[in-house]
Amino acid sequence: MDRRQHGHASLHGAFERAETYDRVTRWQFRHLYKRVAADVAKGGFPAEARVLDVGTGPGRVPIAIAKAAPALRVEGIDLSENMIKRARENAGPSEQVRFAVGDVANLPYEDDSFDLIVSSMSQHHWPEVEAGMRELRRVLRPTGEAWIYDVRFALSRADKAARSAFPDHLVRTELVRTSWLPVRLIGRVVIRPNRTQAQA
Repeated sequence: MDRRQHGHASLHGAFERAETYDRVTRWQFRHLYKRVAADVAKGGFPAEARVLDVGTGPGRVPIAIAKAAPALRVEGIDLSENMIKRARENAGPSEQVRFAVGDVANLPYEDDSFDLIVSSMSQHHWPEVEAGMRELRRVLRPTGEAWIYDVRFALSRADKAARSAFPDHLVRTELVRTSWLPVRLIGRVVIRPNRTQAQA
């Protein structure tokens, strides 16, 4: 995670120290990570579907997804080599989870590569969010989906950028419950095509 893109104010300098960042966020965002993994597991994706986590940091989201949905192929990408090194250490010798260094505005994947793209607590630090959304569209398959989880204040930015890259009717924004708290502090922008039309 390049701090310019993904830094949180409470974690200044931690992005250069992947172990510190991992220790803090593993607890801080534990409910969100579980929610993302559960959403993927209930998403109805076929076996061997490819899932990409953008801004993966130390890889906790792909690891959680792999446990919740073991039939899927899960990948994570991040700007920081240190974070990707930490992610690989966390994943261990898993053949189901892979990690790569890269930028959301210039993803190192071929067109139509993924069935699902997720991102959690990362989008509000993308300096070129519109470019990032265009890249998500490029690497998504025609029936692919993208779920961008973030804090409530960042959802309008993500929604606007998503609508600049995808048709309006494919995009919606919703709040999600990530813990027992009655106030929903996290939401997601969902980009979901009409699968019937896409397959026609």
